[in-house]
Amino acid sequence: MSDAVLQTYLAGVDARAVPVVTALDDVIRTTHPELEAALKYKMLMYSLHGDWRTWVCALDVTGKGVGLRFLYGVLLDDPRAVLRAGSSVLKTWDLGFDDDVDPVAVGAYVDEAVTKYAAYKANPDEILASSRATAKPARPPRSRE
Repeated sequence: MSDAVLQTYLAGVDARAVPVVTALDDVIRTTHPELEAALKYKMLMYSLHGDWRTWVCALDVTGKGVGLRFLYGVLLDDPRAVLRAGSSVLKTWDLGFDDDVDPVAVGAYVDEAVTKYAAYKANPDEILASSRATAKPARPPRSRE
């Protein structure tokens, strides 16, 4: 990956996020150097073979910290129970600005996501349907009375 992509991303985020983003980027690139990086949807995304529609993981800075997102996170084992459900099949590992990045743990999640890329590509409709079937039902709207 070009350091220019990382530097461009870092220039546009909260300065408190820079150490966490830099550490996560280093783990991702070290774990799977074949991943390509680009700025998409205001996130630093990583993909295989230029497949940006089915990206592997992404970094997203919010006002509260840094999210390590996995597009098909529902397929990950999540042994540390750190993944928060998102929309559809997405899951996010939330890190605070002061959190230390565990390279072994993060590397294991990235490695598993890369390993499950082919399975997701082969069965996206089934995985989405399964994820929706097991999702918690939405809360009913609050009464205005």
